[in-house]
This record gives sequence, structure tokens and C-alpha cells, in this order.
Amino acid sequence: MRTVEQLEDQLSKPTELVVEGLRRLEGDILLLGVGGKIGPSLARMARRASDLAGVSRRVIGISRFSATGEREMLERHGVETIRCDLLDEDALNALPNAPNVVFMAGMKFGATGQEARTWAVNTYLPALVCRKYRHSRMVAYSTGTVYGVAVVANGGSSESDEPCPVGEYAMSCLGRERMIEHFSRALGFPAALIRLNYACELRYGVLVDIACKVWAGETIDLAMGHFNIIWQGDANAMILRAFDHVARPPSIINLTGPEILTVREVALDFGRRMNRQVKYSGVENPMAILSNAARAHQLFGRPAVRADQLIGWIADWISRGGPTLGKPTHFEVRDGKF
Repeated sequence: MRTVEQLEDQLSKPTELVVEGLRRLEGDILLLGVGGKIGPSLARMARRASDLAGVSRRVIGISRFSATGEREMLERHGVETIRCDLLDEDALNALPNAPNVVFMAGMKFGATGQEARTWAVNTYLPALVCRKYRHSRMVAYSTGTVYGVAVVANGGSSESDEPCPVGEYAMSCLGRERMIEHFSRALGFPAALIRLNYACELRYGVLVDIACKVWAGETIDLAMGHFNIIWQGDANAMILRAFDHVARPPSIINLTGPEILTVREVALDFGRRMNRQVKYSGVENPMAILSNAARAHQLFGRPAVRADQLIGWIADWISRGGPTLGKPTHFEVRDGKF
């Protein structure tokens, strides 16, 4: 992949299983919070898969669309768009109904110092959405940070583990889950909660953060020494297939790759590929934010893109001066303050 257009095409390319799933799925698909890093490629994949399946449906993306050109790009690719501040209850209630809802609105970066707004977006808004879309199937994004840190040697947190969120962002995300669980039980709609940890592509993600530091000769912090990743294209495919696994009360699915990666080894790999010396600070902690995604791999199969393949793509992209989104993940944060 040498251009943004090629990258976007790969991120939104549906697998045969996604096409089959959207052929079975009845009705329109509405994506709440479609703007940002993940939403556009997910919406495009839903549109492409529906077209390939021969299904006539609306794919509708809802967002404030603060990024230049984002709305126009989606519409060029057949995704209908509506500009909306979802915290405006009148505007939310005026949105079209749809039998299938992907809920991806959330606030993470900038949460420290804006704690009240963080809770409003991550916990209060899901309650409003549940009331509005009480007759829909819902697949909702969550995060592996609700578990807190896990012992690396144990292979990461699984869905049966008790949440132990650290910091107001992670606590508010657990609040999102609790609101969706409550209203799923009370109002009777099926849902799936997807604990994602972490999606990567060539312009954004933990691997890009490490690659950029290596390329610039910056010191790599080893404190959060281990992590999981998944190619965003694989994550998009699994999100759409999750409509087959909604339940009352909501099913919980960890979504990430099978590998536990180490910051030290990944940085060294980037150093070799990009001909850069690697500098470190600190030592690895035996605990990290890690997820065990065995259930997702049983449901959906393993990701098509391996971590080493993605590392090679990113090393080439960064070395050639490929653009990034300029949005560090802050994956190394241990105190929950983003």
C-alpha cells in the first residue's frame, strides 16, 4: 500500500463472511459516531458488503463531522450522512430509526480536565441512545481498559473476568456498558459489547506510535511493556459480523489479535527495518492492559493480517514519509489519565 486511497480500500474491503452476514441481516444500518479514526472505513465496508450481497439497504453515518472532507468522502462512497450532536436530545430523537445500530460515539483523549463531559458522552449518552433505539439490534464499542491491568504471564483478561477500571475514562466506559446492559434487560433489545484493544492501521495505533518514535530517534518507554493489536480491517469485519451474536442481556466479546507483543521487541524490529538505533527508558512491568480474544477467534476466525505483516507495512509507510493522523494512542498510560 503506497497511497491513502489504497489503504482506505483495504480497510473497507469486506470478506466473504461479512458479505454473507450482511446478506442475512435484515434492514438498514445506522452508525452513531461514524466520524474519527474507525467509523469511515467501517461504514464503507458495510456499504460495500451490502452491495456485493445484492441487498438494498441504507447505510447511514451520524456524526458532528468536525474533520474536513470526512462527510463528503463517505457520501461519495454511498454512505448517507447526517450531521448531529448526539448529546442534543431533540436532534437525537429526530434521527431516523434503523433495525441495526452500531454505537461508536465516545470520548477518550482530553478526558482529564473534562471529566464531566467524559461521563456525559460515555455513560449518559448511551442511555439516551438505548431509549431511542429500543427496537433495534445494537453492536456497541467498548474498550479493554475496563478490565484494568492483567498479569502478562496469564495471557490477558477474558470476558469472564471482573472489570477493574482505572481512571475516569475507563470507569465511564464501564458505565456505558452498564447502561446498555440495563436497558437491554429493561426494554428487551439484543446487543453486543465489543471490548476493543487496540485497532491499528498505517496512520494510527500503538504500532505507529512506536514506529514514529524509533524513526525520530526518541526514547521508548517500557513501563507498559506488553500490548495487543488488531488490523483495523479485521476489526471492522468482526464488528459487522457481531450482529449475528447480539443477545439479551448483551454478549461481551474481546476484540484483538492473538499475539501478546512486547514494546522492546517491536521497537527493535522497527529499528532493523528502518535502519534506526533504538533507545529505551524504564523496565517492563509484569502487568499490562491485555485482552484474551479466544472467544472472538472462535466466533469469527483469527485475524487475516498478522502482527509481523502489519509491522512491515508500517515500517515501509513511515520510512517513505506516509501521512499519520497525528493522534497518539497514549497506550503507555498506567494511571488511566488520558
